[in-house]
Amino acid sequence: MIIAANWKMNLMHDEAKDLGLAFKELASKPPHTAVDIVIFPPALYAALVNEVTDISALSWGGQASHRQYQGAHTGDISAAMFASAGAKWQLAGHSERRTDHSESDDDIARQVQAGQKAGLHVMLCVGETLAQREAGNAINIVTNQISRALADDVDFAKLAIAYEPVWAIGTGKVAAPEDVAEMHQAIAAHLAALRSGKEEGRPAILYGGSVKAANAAALFALPYVDGALVGGASLKISEFAPIVQAAQMLVDAK
Repeated sequence: MIIAANWKMNLMHDEAKDLGLAFKELASKPPHTAVDIVIFPPALYAALVNEVTDISALSWGGQASHRQYQGAHTGDISAAMFASAGAKWQLAGHSERRTDHSESDDDIARQVQAGQKAGLHVMLCVGETLAQREAGNAINIVTNQISRALADDVDFAKLAIAYEPVWAIGTGKVAAPEDVAEMHQAIAAHLAALRSGKEEGRPAILYGGSVKAANAAALFALPYVDGALVGGASLKISEFAPIVQAAQMLVDAK
């Protein structure tokens, strides 16, 4: 199980430091050591988060990266830079990046390639809008996003998929359990087809979109749900810890 915390553009420096230490305490105490916790902090706080992710159950990654290794790109950070600073992960394709920064399918595909080339695990975010779901196109939209983001030489062993229905991110709305189960099963089948003939196992498939303590256990009990990408609830340890505990309970049950 992977529980990822996307802090987005939140927290002042001291708040981020305190929260990072709280995450370390959470990850270092049994029974939570069987759950992998990943922090995606604002890039400015990479150094302080790197200091606390020195235990195996806790790692961090960049929220976004430039598709090139280095160059004249003021304000941007490359995947290689994140890796050199201690990152283990990289987000790519988050809907907020697709919308706010007009990131195209080609941009996202090149970010995935750059991240893996730098040695990072990449968490690819995919998801449909409400209009696309209501039109009956949700599965096609999501599987096409996956296909367009992954090159033929993608390393599936260094890949995770985060399904985030766009209409559920930060809105308090959560997809119905049957819709989550249907989508995650479709993603798993699509990845199996793409992996045909390759030895790597199935990438983890996480759910994101208003995940909180009240719904985490029910979500994790669904087939092909291997964890969560958590936004707002990751900004307070009192809200994040029960989500990790729900994941741990599922691991223990298995």
